[in-house]
Amino acid sequence: MSAFFYYAYIAVSMNHRLYCHILLLLLIPVLPAVAQKTFDFNIACRQAYKEIIQLKLENGQRLLNAEKARHPNNLIPYFLENYIDFFTLFFNEDPAVYKASSSHLEDRLDRMNEGPEDSPWYLYTKSVLHFQWAAIRIKFGERWDAGWEFRRSYLQAKDNLKAWPSFSPNLLYNGAMQMVTATIPDGYKWLSNLLGMKGNMKAGMERVTKFLNAKDEWAQLFHEEAVFYYCYLQFYLNNDKQGVAAFIGQQQLDVVNNHLFTYLAANLSLNNQQADKAKQVLEARSQAAGYLATPVWDLEMGYAKLHHLEPDAPVYFEQFLRNFKGKFYVKDVLLKLSWSYYLQNDQAKASWYRQEIGKRGNTDTDADKLAQKETKATRWPNRLLLEARLLNDGGYHREALRLLHGKTTADFPQIEDRLEFAYRVGRLYDDLGADDDAIIFYKDAIALGEDRKEYFAARAALHIGFIYEERKDKATAISWFEKCISMKDHDFKNSLDQRAKAGIGRCKE
Repeated sequence: MSAFFYYAYIAVSMNHRLYCHILLLLLIPVLPAVAQKTFDFNIACRQAYKEIIQLKLENGQRLLNAEKARHPNNLIPYFLENYIDFFTLFFNEDPAVYKASSSHLEDRLDRMNEGPEDSPWYLYTKSVLHFQWAAIRIKFGERWDAGWEFRRSYLQAKDNLKAWPSFSPNLLYNGAMQMVTATIPDGYKWLSNLLGMKGNMKAGMERVTKFLNAKDEWAQLFHEEAVFYYCYLQFYLNNDKQGVAAFIGQQQLDVVNNHLFTYLAANLSLNNQQADKAKQVLEARSQAAGYLATPVWDLEMGYAKLHHLEPDAPVYFEQFLRNFKGKFYVKDVLLKLSWSYYLQNDQAKASWYRQEIGKRGNTDTDADKLAQKETKATRWPNRLLLEARLLNDGGYHREALRLLHGKTTADFPQIEDRLEFAYRVGRLYDDLGADDDAIIFYKDAIALGEDRKEYFAARAALHIGFIYEERKDKATAISWFEKCISMKDHDFKNSLDQRAKAGIGRCKE
């Protein structure tokens, strides 16, 4: 540094340009270099991601902390921390955790903006952040903000696919959003129009499937995440329930040690009328420490038990309510508790839980809306029909049909019971493969209920559409899907319309 001061003195005293240049050359090495931020999905980050995607969040966070200490300019650990927030908030819905985490999105977006713009990860990471927070905001009732988060994710995924067409992870999120956008129910269509988003069912599924079957390093890394999205899209939007069940078996998914797959298998089994399968999966899951602790397991087990009319179902529902901090499905659980005690002839508890429905939870889901409606009911469900309904939902079709054997609509004096009876018998025949008999009863349900608020008529039309779609009679299938959509102001309107729109999209391919 003595040379630096010597030339500084000469430069100042003599105003000499040469000495000023020498001074600058001497000064440059002593200025601290600014390290370049990077997107380095290195081995440590891949290990952390694998832990996180199995819901081993504590292990994942420890690995990310170590990587941040070793490589402070690597942005991928901050990107992956968002997965931890996403799973924690999505499953547990704790308002206090949400409040504490609310600033994380902007912080992480700011970090991603420091990365090199000439990297496919630059837009991809931001698109995934927005996508995950769109789902989180829905859980906390912030639908408008969720819509804008989804739009940002949609546009960034679209731009990144255009800029980096060979970057395979683009296919997963772009494809999923294409499918969701294409099937937005009419009740929310104003939002997609306002936000300028258009989807395509066929193109979206092709992209998701292409990524799922790709063999490059990123497709291999994100394969488990791709399986999760693929199964839900195929199950709900492509109505390929049996195909998904077969796929889960063929893939030999680790539903014991990967708790994300545990949830996938149990949840889809319940929604595919396989309560026994759901119970097996839930009971076999790993009980090791370090996994995300969530009341969701009690929720799923409660449903599985109730669908076989097992008397200990309330134990799981009540434990869920004690530990769950969120609002989704709270009203529905309270309704199921009231039904369970009603069927066990404990009318005091049944009435108490029915009264609680109006005090707790929210009505953001169709199931919760239906539960809220129950609080206004002046009568209790027909016991026989309720038992048949629960058994049917659990996949115990022959047990349910035996309960209704010999009955006709004339045996039920109330119009709502005649409507439910017609739908339930149609659904049971449908589930047992007797399609022609199913259609007869479904049509009876439509005649009785298309102008009523119960969902049975609309769902009957939807299932007739499914039958004709399976028969490859696409024109007739479309007419029944349109019939479903045409029915107004009934329970489950948005979700049934979405499934009908997806059916129309499939039949027009």
